[in-house]
Amino acid sequence: MTQLAVAPVLPVASGPRHEARAALVVWRRDLLRFRTDRSRLVSSMVQPLLFLFVLGKGLGASLGTTGGLQYSTFLFPGTITTGVMFTAVFSAISIVWDREFGFLREMMVAPISRSSIVVGKCLGGASVATLQGIVLLALAGTVGVPYRPGLLLGCLAMLFLTAFAITAFGLVLAVDVQQVQTVMPRVQLLLMPLMFLSGSLFPVSGRLPTWLVVLTRINPMTYAVDAMRRIVLHDLPHHGAGSPLARPVSWGGWTVPVPLEVLLVAGTGAALLAVACVMFSRTD
Repeated sequence: MTQLAVAPVLPVASGPRHEARAALVVWRRDLLRFRTDRSRLVSSMVQPLLFLFVLGKGLGASLGTTGGLQYSTFLFPGTITTGVMFTAVFSAISIVWDREFGFLREMMVAPISRSSIVVGKCLGGASVATLQGIVLLALAGTVGVPYRPGLLLGCLAMLFLTAFAITAFGLVLAVDVQQVQTVMPRVQLLLMPLMFLSGSLFPVSGRLPTWLVVLTRINPMTYAVDAMRRIVLHDLPHHGAGSPLARPVSWGGWTVPVPLEVLLVAGTGAALLAVACVMFSRTD
């Protein structure tokens, strides 16, 4: 009589190390997918390049130099920040494609927490967006921004932090959605106001209507763009002093310091990530 062998039951791994490894696998998958999709990199560069060279050079030719600062130089930090913003949010909503094609369900039945999947997606989207930001940073010399190590490292750190916060924002919009056609209107409805109210195209410390001042101050992207701009201007001759374009964000006349701006962006990202984890834990 033939006896059937019984496969041993292996214990399911658990613990912080196991969850961190799961998040790392999700992060690595997003990087591999980005590396093989070169058309995505090219298409995501079109909008920032239009802003920087068409709007920056075109409008800058009319405005000229104000207080020793060119408009294209003023536009550069906002352009790379908003470019990273769009890449990050579209990386986040790729979770909807994963759901449609069934890959997300395979991850959800794995012996890992759903929060690890969300954290991995957030780190993956932030990394992909930062890689695109490096390409845009390489254009710094074309608008008079020097290639100094401290400036570039500061910009990279700020880009990653901004991309992390925006990817978390995109996950909040997408984790409970079943179809891409549903999430795209949400993204377009919220993303464009975030960009136009961030100060990426015009200084938010000028003579603005009160309602516009309020909207710019409650927009977290305002502080990401302003911190990036102040990092760039710090290494320019005279720091753009005397130019109305170089005025930092203030609250009732009090200049918001850069460390507080960084903290606001980081806190927003952490809060949005926590919301995304809770929402994803309740989805089917």
